[in-house]
Amino acid sequence: MTTPFAGERARLLQYFEAAVAAAHPATCVPRHLPEVPAEGRIVIVGAGKACAAMALATERHYIERGQGDRISGFVTTRHGFGLPTKIIEIVEAGHPVPDENSVASARRALELVASARPQDLILCLLSGGASALWSAPADGIGFDAKQALTKSMLRSGARISEMNCVRKHLSRIKGGRLAAAAAGKEVLTLAISDVPNDTPDAIGSGPTVADTTTLAQARAILTHYKITPPAEIARALENPENETLSPGSAALSRSRFVLAAYPMGSLQAAAALARQAGYRVDILGDSLEGEARDVAAFHAAMAKDAMRRGDRVALMSGGELTVTVRGNGSGGPNQEYAMGLAIALDGAAGIVGIACDTDGIDGGGGKADDPAGAIVLPDTLLRARDAGLDASDLLSNNDSTGFFRQIGDLVTPGPTQTNANDFRVILVDP
Repeated sequence: MTTPFAGERARLLQYFEAAVAAAHPATCVPRHLPEVPAEGRIVIVGAGKACAAMALATERHYIERGQGDRISGFVTTRHGFGLPTKIIEIVEAGHPVPDENSVASARRALELVASARPQDLILCLLSGGASALWSAPADGIGFDAKQALTKSMLRSGARISEMNCVRKHLSRIKGGRLAAAAAGKEVLTLAISDVPNDTPDAIGSGPTVADTTTLAQARAILTHYKITPPAEIARALENPENETLSPGSAALSRSRFVLAAYPMGSLQAAAALARQAGYRVDILGDSLEGEARDVAAFHAAMAKDAMRRGDRVALMSGGELTVTVRGNGSGGPNQEYAMGLAIALDGAAGIVGIACDTDGIDGGGGKADDPAGAIVLPDTLLRARDAGLDASDLLSNNDSTGFFRQIGDLVTPGPTQTNANDFRVILVDP
């Protein structure tokens, strides 16, 4: 028996897979790897959801050149994202909320770069997720207090850039401090971007680059979102010693930053396939921010307008949307976007969509088998009603996972080993 809209479903998944492949470390990392110093070694540290695959690509590169004995180090990735390696150790830690492994890994990274020899090159492999995976609370801040603050900010609807501003000013490793710990040794950061505008100091909270944010901005963000931090955090945000390294800092003079992959590259890979299929492609941007359900409603209106004009178009976008948690359901910004899109489209014929996090995990409980996102088809709401589901009620309860799980429209690839932010496409086919 043929599943309704099977072709549309397959096409949406094909575009998502193309977006992921464009940013996979096996594809993007090797061409940027440096030569081994003539008199030294490459000392590797790193953190992020793509770091296990970045480490694997890195060690294969040097092993194939007979230089495997000239590299060493470790990287930290999310629980469930580890891969088998031969030289570079993989450590798993908590995300999106840090755990004790996050603290131990950050401490170890700081110690490793400090102990490297002057003739060594420090290679930092960095991707989204590093902010939680490397947690080194500033002096006077307990781990429990920092963990509680992270949870409050995740529920507040704060943008990732705002969260990272606060994190950087409560850390001994973020905001350029890892490079400063290298004490003048050469540092090369190879990064996969998951942030709006690919800003270096926002990727993983910029442990090796100058920071353009300030303590005053961090305090203002907590005030804006009506977050009352524990007293020890409030004191730390008033302490001038917790200011990050600013542009022009001498401590960063030997630190270089190279972008290996970025969200627009993933969108362009999917766009090429859509054009081959006869769609006009409108890329709405790779840095969209805002409340997931609100952005979905806006995009649904754009799709309906295109349908009325008779345009065969693919509306693509990236960025990192947010969810203000009001209920006790399960989900993430991509699933909530998809749910908002389904409600706003209300079964409109000829319009389908997908929203997925390119790392393979969209919010949820922080487990490696959480969904990446969901698919929206013209019969989404009809099948939901047949299953006894009220989409609006479930959206109010932030239970997008529960909604899409019961109708079979979750996308669950598991860890993709990269992280180029969210991927969304709406196909309009009159």
